[in-house]
Amino acid sequence: MSTTLGPAELRSILAFTVNLARTAGTLILEGSQAIQASSDVNEKKNSVDLVTQYDVAVENLVMGEIKKAYPTFKFIGEESASAGSLPELTDEPTFCVDPIDGTTNFVHGFPFCCISLGLIYQKRPVLGVVYNPFIEYLYTGVEGQGSYLTRGTGQPQKLPLASQKPLPSLSKAQIAIEWGSDRGAPVIHDKAGSFLKLAGDSSVPGGKMAQSLRSMGSAALNFSMVAQGALDLYWEIGCWPWDVCAGMVIAQEAGGVVTGSHAVLNTESADADPFKVTPEILTGRKYLVIRGIPDLPNETGRQAQLRIAKEFYATVNDTEPK
Repeated sequence: MSTTLGPAELRSILAFTVNLARTAGTLILEGSQAIQASSDVNEKKNSVDLVTQYDVAVENLVMGEIKKAYPTFKFIGEESASAGSLPELTDEPTFCVDPIDGTTNFVHGFPFCCISLGLIYQKRPVLGVVYNPFIEYLYTGVEGQGSYLTRGTGQPQKLPLASQKPLPSLSKAQIAIEWGSDRGAPVIHDKAGSFLKLAGDSSVPGGKMAQSLRSMGSAALNFSMVAQGALDLYWEIGCWPWDVCAGMVIAQEAGGVVTGSHAVLNTESADADPFKVTPEILTGRKYLVIRGIPDLPNETGRQAQLRIAKEFYATVNDTEPK
């Protein structure tokens, strides 16, 4: 028999997931201290795609607690998927987990990494918890119930933290970008060319002269910072569902929008919503998220988000992740 999740059930699952994130955060902090005193770091795909014993330990902790609390729920985790266990999406509740998002930061002692716990239901993300234990920032979101930031032991603050501001063009934007772990040609050339046009002034062909580009090494936290209002956009090619599932909910519940590839955005159909997160977008490994923008007399916030998305994708290069 299929499981039905309504608002009350999601609130209960959120409370469980927050507690689980904090427990896992303690293990991440312990691992950080240990990793600085050792060299127990392995490579997955290449020398910039890292995994530690703590990625595996945190995922095992999370998987075990979920199985005890919700034995019928399915599970997708980064480390188990890397080992060849990547189940297809179904309508059944499925936790989608990155035990340490930002492993390279974790290894180097750079405190911008987190645990990302998302819940997929009926093939769409409906709940997200992202917790950075180093600075004690806890982001949460539930479909239809808003998203929040809790700092330390303080009270949850609704996201975004400040009132939404207009975004007239990319030249006024602070944009998160990432180099990713695909470092071969043509991917690295395509990304570098895109970053050049985003950052460059009018002397660069196609230059947009964005106010800044930020590369901080964690997809889940980048999504969360868009929700918070600290970033205007975040774009990446090469992520996986466990990197973005939780952050998608948090960003959307703060008024943000998420789309997939150039092709998704350019689909011209009366009934096609480029900001509807379909299973194809969730698993498509190409993501653009834009913060909430207020309605103005001559343009709705949704129209402004679509305008910015089109300007962005007219600027950057598409490429295929490996």
